Amino acid sequence: MQTLKSKEYPSIMSLRCFEASARYLSFTQAARVLHMTQSAISKQVAHLEDSLNVQLFERSLQRLQLTPMGKLFLVETQTILNQIETSVLKILAQRNQADTLSIVSHPTLCTRWLIPMLKGFDEHYPHIRLDIQEQFSSADIDISQTDLAFLYGDGVWRDMTSIKLFEEECVAVCAPDFKQAPLRHLDDFKACVLIQSRARPRAWEEYFQAQDFQHEKSYIGPRVDTFAACVNAALIHAGIAIVPKFFVKKELQNGELILAWPYHMQTNRCYYMTYPTSMANTAKIIAMVQWMNQQLEAATAL
Repeated sequence: MQTLKSKEYPSIMSLRCFEASARYLSFTQAARVLHMTQSAISKQVAHLEDSLNVQLFERSLQRLQLTPMGKLFLVETQTILNQIETSVLKILAQRNQADTLSIVSHPTLCTRWLIPMLKGFDEHYPHIRLDIQEQFSSADIDISQTDLAFLYGDGVWRDMTSIKLFEEECVAVCAPDFKQAPLRHLDDFKACVLIQSRARPRAWEEYFQAQDFQHEKSYIGPRVDTFAACVNAALIHAGIAIVPKFFVKKELQNGELILAWPYHMQTNRCYYMTYPTSMANTAKIIAMVQWMNQQLEAATAL
């Protein structure tokens, strides 16, 4: 593998000049954005090309054009600059000595349950800064980069301690003036549009099987990524959605949605708060565990 001497590595400035020039295909526009002269931008890019020993631009009187190598290097450059920005912002955010608690969660669980549950956390724990990311699959989570996760599953993750939050039951919901609702018979589902979720592709099949009902087209219908998208589709009369009941508690209470069919399906998995066992005694994990226990107790008392 070819190695470079330290003086041969491109400078951050030359990367910024190249990225701006490539984005606008103009040294002039790049100069305006970076508050430099056109000549300085051109020299930085030329020096970058010399150090890489590749041509990044095709130059003409009319405009710049990226070469194939230029297009490839632009992607790499943007990744590098974005990572630098992220790292700098992270350091700036932690200058007040706040301890960052990195959290991941399934998307709908995050927006419809976790964020409301965390309201007021920063007031009680001002020394802990929350950094929340959404992940579709538990398999995508890198434990080495995560302090704590809120997940749906069987509660067993390698090297992780799991605390059960609550069980799940799914219901079929639709808009109150949906033409077929509420349904009178299970057979009526065959005339309805069934909104499908990639997050739970077998949901409708399991829902019907639990009621000893055969529906040959349980997999057919508009398919979206998350339960949140399923809820939105139901709200705009796109069909009937099957979702965890606690995700639509507000809509059922205010009448925006109704139960298309009264059956509640208990699933065989639950929602968990989980964290690396090695971090069990850290202050930020203890704080979050205490906070969630308090919030769940308060919610149960209502």
